[in-house]
Amino acid sequence: MERQPCVYLLSSGRHATIYIGVTSDLMGRLHQHRTGAVPGFTSRYNVKRLVHYEMAETMEAAILREKQLKAWKREWKVALIERDNPFWEDRAVILGFPPLT
Repeated sequence: MERQPCVYLLSSGRHATIYIGVTSDLMGRLHQHRTGAVPGFTSRYNVKRLVHYEMAETMEAAILREKQLKAWKREWKVALIERDNPFWEDRAVILGFPPLT
């Protein structure tokens, strides 16, 4: 996958902790989250499962979408995830990552 602005949602499990981030390198960023390479919220709370992502035309658009999603009520975020991923499956596997253990 070539570099492209993206907003993504990670979770520690179904209906569990949700993290919203933005990147121009989804594969690289997922690798960082999954290996715990960057200390912080996601490594502390084991938030590694990619449950939703959206590509954007520009980084500015991705950042605006990230801010919008972060302002949403939790129930709206859950509905967004479950619209396309009702069982909160790890979409990183579809992108070529091994399943989480």
